[in-house]
Amino acid sequence: MRAARLIKMVLLLQARPSMTAAELARELEVSERTVARDVLSLSEAGVPVYADRGRAGGYRLIGGYRTRLTGLGRSEAEALFLSGVPSALREMGLADAASAARLKVSAALLPELRDAATGVAQRFHLDAPAWYQEPETPALLPEIADAVWDDRRITARYLRKDTEVERELEPYGLVLKAGVWYLAARTQGDFRVYRVDRFTSVAVTEPDNAPGTADTGERFTRDATFDLPAFWAERAAQFARSILREEVTLRLSAGGVRRLPYVTERTAAREAIARAQSEGGPDEQGRLTVALAVESADVAYAQLLALGPEGEILAPPELRARFATAAHRTAALYT
Repeated sequence: MRAARLIKMVLLLQARPSMTAAELARELEVSERTVARDVLSLSEAGVPVYADRGRAGGYRLIGGYRTRLTGLGRSEAEALFLSGVPSALREMGLADAASAARLKVSAALLPELRDAATGVAQRFHLDAPAWYQEPETPALLPEIADAVWDDRRITARYLRKDTEVERELEPYGLVLKAGVWYLAARTQGDFRVYRVDRFTSVAVTEPDNAPGTADTGERFTRDATFDLPAFWAERAAQFARSILREEVTLRLSAGGVRRLPYVTERTAAREAIARAQSEGGPDEQGRLTVALAVESADVAYAQLLALGPEGEILAPPELRARFATAAHRTAALYT
């Protein structure tokens, strides 16, 4: 712990011209007395730490004691700092490691590039959770993230509807989608997707040939052809198609055509519009009749109400009747 703190102090002093004892104490989460003792230890170890006395004083490194990342331009440095997702790193238990890595990079950059991290943070921010929901970090996410990072097999218990099942998994990667964490894992030779918040227990699988040793778990050999972004895109598309089991026919105004992809499943809406335009296009009134794949009549009712008078349900008859009733009730409120 103390060795890591000393290294961090050196990196902090490399990244800044000078720091007071109070600033160092705040960054290192120790007392100013501990800072003074650490500075003395660094000096005794040959690190050229110099103390300036007085109100404007502080600690600084002398003699050009630093390393540099040569050839790294401003745009490259900014892109490097942009690549982090602070909230996701924090939830996976990697915030400290990421902070140390950014600090090392900052310390090694040329002085004129050291504002890259601050500049990016003030211009770009990723807010992963969806609107109107309070995100919750799955309790077992840090353990799963550790197994993913180290390629360790895990034995996990998982809630599948109302049943708890046990699986031996090779955890390949984590995906954060709209505030929800998913695990891509291989089991019995197949790649599958699991919601992390449905895991009830996770244990690293112990090697069969080394019981009782200090090994932290059995490693698996990753499939070199596995591509997490491509795998996720394919499974997400499969999932979207799999839940669209029913069909609704509706007639849209020009405004309804523009709005449909924003009130229902976007890919299904665009495919329905493209198909209708290729098969005949709008009628004399400029209205387009489309056959739209939907999850269910109830979901379609909730989504397509947002079209208002820009969309008319033609089929199925039961859904058209529900929209007619809703239209009469709405009209009565404004009569």
